[in-house]
Amino acid sequence: MSGSRTGRPPVQRRVARPAAPRTVRENPFLSLYTRARRAWDRPLTAYYLILGGSLLITVLGLVMVYSASQITALQMSLPGSYFFRKQLLAAVMGGVLLLIASRMPVKLHRALAYPILAGAVFLMALVQVPGIGMSVNGNQNWISLGGSFQIQPSEFGKLALVLWGADLMARKQDRKLLSQWKHMLVPLVPVAFMLLGLIMLGGDMGTAIILTAILFGVLWLAGAPTRLFVGVLSVAATLGVILIKTSPNRMARLQCIGATEPKSGVADCWQAVHGIYALASGGLFGSGLGASVEKWGQLPEAHTDFIFAVTGEELGLAGTLSVLALFAALGYAGIRVAGRTEDPFVRYAAGGVTTWITAQAVINIGAVLGLLPIAGVPLPLFSYGGSALLPTMFAIGLLIAFAREDPAARMALSMRQSRFGRKRAGGPVRGPRRWNTMRRRASAARSSGER
Repeated sequence: MSGSRTGRPPVQRRVARPAAPRTVRENPFLSLYTRARRAWDRPLTAYYLILGGSLLITVLGLVMVYSASQITALQMSLPGSYFFRKQLLAAVMGGVLLLIASRMPVKLHRALAYPILAGAVFLMALVQVPGIGMSVNGNQNWISLGGSFQIQPSEFGKLALVLWGADLMARKQDRKLLSQWKHMLVPLVPVAFMLLGLIMLGGDMGTAIILTAILFGVLWLAGAPTRLFVGVLSVAATLGVILIKTSPNRMARLQCIGATEPKSGVADCWQAVHGIYALASGGLFGSGLGASVEKWGQLPEAHTDFIFAVTGEELGLAGTLSVLALFAALGYAGIRVAGRTEDPFVRYAAGGVTTWITAQAVINIGAVLGLLPIAGVPLPLFSYGGSALLPTMFAIGLLIAFAREDPAARMALSMRQSRFGRKRAGGPVRGPRRWNTMRRRASAARSSGER
């Protein structure tokens, strides 16, 4: 048998084997970034950031209020936990308000806009009545409720401006009136200036700055043209310069920006400088919880306006950066809620609340760092003060309700609730659990002899 025409055996050719696929090593940093981005884009991300971030800030604030206020309470011949117990009571009441606001429908929030505005204006006018209003640290912005309990109506004015302004601009947008500049300004700007006037009658310029920031935030979200925006800003800036020039106390606060000595010229910068001292002595991880030195009478308002300085001294740079990260996450979540909604009221209200909390945090922290003048505003959710905590937690409840109203978030929450209900009821379960049950049944059938 011949293998070829020449009689030679055929040459056996080697069959080329397919090359084994090379294993491509995945970049761990790229993989981590991809996972983080996927988690960041989930429907419930804003919901969890708002809920978790606000609760963490509030809890950490309670801890720091207890630490920073002990010496002040003892100096006033009060129990060391006096201010902490009052703040804890306010936090519990605020938690109830947060829960109620987060479960209220959007229509009910809009219905409450006018009653809250009317109540805030009435209380802010009541402050100026002799015998009813109280003066604290030179500002006539308080009403006594009996005993040691006081209320600051201007804090509720922030919430009133957010809800009423959002409802007003949403109704005008539905009627397509925002293209005219007079509808953009009236009556939003006159009502805002009325609130500012009532606040400035008591001398509280810090709260007036926050209300101005809320006004500009709502106008910016409504699409105010640049000329209109610049015009309103110019009027507000002119009034601010006049109010600062006519007040020696405010001029002295401006001179304390960046001061490193308690006596900067003719200005007394004791509080600003000792706030810097507290932050500088904290180091990386701080001196330890409760071990602050500046709170022993050196730093005024250690548990209110300058609680961030005590946090830096006791928890160090790590603690202050954690607080900043929580506020940054809260601000991002608020912007995300405002940017992803189709409801104009939700967009304006979420943007107003985010502007309120972010601007107040920046002003407070900037004053502690010596970058801004001391405005006398508390750190939201963190500083001592029930009047500031209650409306702020209600506003956080607003953001949570708006985050839940997103269609994708609502679907994700309903799916989780339905799964939880099926597990509790013992019903059928989807996914891998069903496949594992089938595998167990198959193995039991084989063991009994069936093939």
